[in-house]
Amino acid sequence: MNDSLPPSDSADRTEDFLRLLNEHETSLKAYVHSLVRGASDAEDVLQEARLVMWRCFGDFTPGTNFRAWARKIAFHQILAFRRKARRVTSLSEETLEMLAAALDQHEERHHRHSEALRQCVRRLSRPHRQIFLMRYSRDMSIPDIAQAVQRSEGAVYRLLSRLRASLQTCVESVSLRPEKP
Repeated sequence: MNDSLPPSDSADRTEDFLRLLNEHETSLKAYVHSLVRGASDAEDVLQEARLVMWRCFGDFTPGTNFRAWARKIAFHQILAFRRKARRVTSLSEETLEMLAAALDQHEERHHRHSEALRQCVRRLSRPHRQIFLMRYSRDMSIPDIAQAVQRSEGAVYRLLSRLRASLQTCVESVSLRPEKP
């Protein structure tokens, strides 16, 4: 994932940093919380990582992967936290590094799967896509969908079942394709 930023002045650079941080905040937070015991400690590490990211944002190369850059900083903050706290844990730094790499791979697979699902949903016919989104984006009940599209509840259940099967097949085929450079 490339995060393109045009050349910018100081105010724009601040805005760029805040936009990228906001865009990747959920992923970064999940990453740190998965590697640091205790919500309070994880939030402390996150806060310190954000400060280091801000101080080092001038070193970030626009067009490169902000998430990877931010995670690397967060990982070093986790290691610093562990050393500073002199925590005795059952996880060595090597184990922690392996766990961090596994989390990265898992998130990348999840991202590919989510993108494949978006592509496959866009391929559905408009009426089918609307019914699918009523159920899974708007969380409408089957009876409400049936009433909205003037079909029986049984017909809506069967259609959604077919759509899920079709989307599963589509997602598997799309997410298995190699990414284009």
